[in-house]
Parts: sequence; structure tokens; C-alpha cells
Amino acid sequence: MNQLEGAAGAGQEADAQRTRPAAVTSLRKRRLSGELYKRDQRVEALIAELAVLSRDELIARAAIRKRSDPAYVPSECLVYFIRASRRDNNEMWFERLYRILIERVMRSLSKAESPDGKTESLTRGVVRDKVFGRFVELLSADRAAYVDKVDYFEVRFDGALASLRRDAQEQAWRDENRSRPLEYDEESGELSPEVEAAAGAHDPFALSDLDDPAYRLRLDAAIAALPIEQSRIIHMLRQGFPIDSKEPDVMTIAKVLGRSEKTVRTYRDKAFAALRAAMADGEER
Repeated sequence: MNQLEGAAGAGQEADAQRTRPAAVTSLRKRRLSGELYKRDQRVEALIAELAVLSRDELIARAAIRKRSDPAYVPSECLVYFIRASRRDNNEMWFERLYRILIERVMRSLSKAESPDGKTESLTRGVVRDKVFGRFVELLSADRAAYVDKVDYFEVRFDGALASLRRDAQEQAWRDENRSRPLEYDEESGELSPEVEAAAGAHDPFALSDLDDPAYRLRLDAAIAALPIEQSRIIHMLRQGFPIDSKEPDVMTIAKVLGRSEKTVRTYRDKAFAALRAAMADGEER
């Protein structure tokens, strides 16, 4: 073998060990405004940094579970490399990344336990299975052909997973309660104790939790994943707007949205239930 052939062979071997070229491909999904979805700049930069590592090095980084670890690889990056592996047509490489991401998803889902911690709650078990099944379905479909819905997971992974969880919770509730609607207290407009228990009793806006920057990022992602009207209500509540007021000159959420006080309270409670469910069991430790 001459020097030129040797150099070429060494280059090919090195390329084979890289995850992908440093250039990061853009997302394809567009907002209603026509603007393309974009990853967080830090995620974009980290993808480019990780792309020059060997596959073994990337797997070692991806296996780190603690988000507080400086070497932790966000799930948004993992989704990117899993999708990029389609171009390599390398099933072994895909499987190594896929296993790590699926373990993260399973850890983030509810443990589906009853209050006594001994038996599994049927509703939570159904929700867990629905979320897991839908996530796997999306990744599998994207493996065959680009699915722009998966772009959400590269932008805000926690928010996208929370959206799947919320959809699964609503479906599970409908399946179990086809003959009766969600129950609310007529005076307070609050969710019934049964619905509160199903969503989780954790207060997503507890000051002790908001002191944690990582928690705030996850909460912001969960709020972004809410239906648009629920998201607006949460943002206005956090800014101090009252739901309603007897004073005609006071700007209220009901006035801004053109909704009745009862409707705003209903949307607020649904949003709080979704946020509690997303945040109570979603932290990876």
C-alpha cells in the first residue's frame, strides 16, 4: 500500500468513527407564520461540538443521567443524532442511541403507582403506555421518512413529551369516564379531587422549585406545550392579571380573551393539571 492509499484509508476509518459532519442540518417544520422551527442556540452549538467525537465518546457522554453534570447531553441532541443516523444506514449505531433515549423517556414517565405505593394505578399505567407507544411510533415513522412532528423534540424535548402525556391523560380520562364530563366545583371552579389526584398534587409554581434554574427551564417548556389559550392564561396569571374583577376599569384575563370567568377558570385548571402531571414525575435524577 502506498502512502496515498494509506492516508485515504486512515481518513475513511476516522470518518467512520465520527457521528456525522460538523454542519448541523436545519429543522423543516414551520410555524403558522411560515418561520422554520429552530433549536436553542446552545443545543445547536453542542450538536456541532458532539458531532466531531467518536461514537464511543458520544455514547459515554449520552449515558450520563444527571442534568447537573457539565458533560450531560440534552435529549434534544440525542434526538438529532438518532435522526441523523438514518443517513448512515447503521442499525447498530441507531440502537445504541435509541436505547439511551428510551431509558430517559421511561424514567420521566409516571411510575403508575397507587397512593399506597404497592399496586399500579390503571389510569397511570395506561397513560404511561400511551405516551411511550406514541413516542416510539413517531421515531419509527421518522426512521422511514422525515416526520416534522419530531422536530418538536429537537426544540423542547420536555415540552413535547409533556404534550404527549397530556393527550394520553385526556384520552385515558375519556375512556374511563365516557358517561360523565370532567368534574369541577361549582363555586370555586377548581378541578374535582379525583381529577387533581390523577394529575398529581405537586404545585408547579412552588417557590422552592422555582429557585432551581433547570426546573424553571422545564416548566417553561411544559407551559409552551400547552394549548395556546391555556398557555396565554398561565402567562397572564404569572404576570399578575386577575381572572375577573368587579371593577370595570381593571384589565382581566376574561376581558383579554373574551371568555367568561367560568371558562377561564376551567382552562386554568386544565392547564395546572397538565403542568403538575408534566413536572411532578418528569425530572430525571
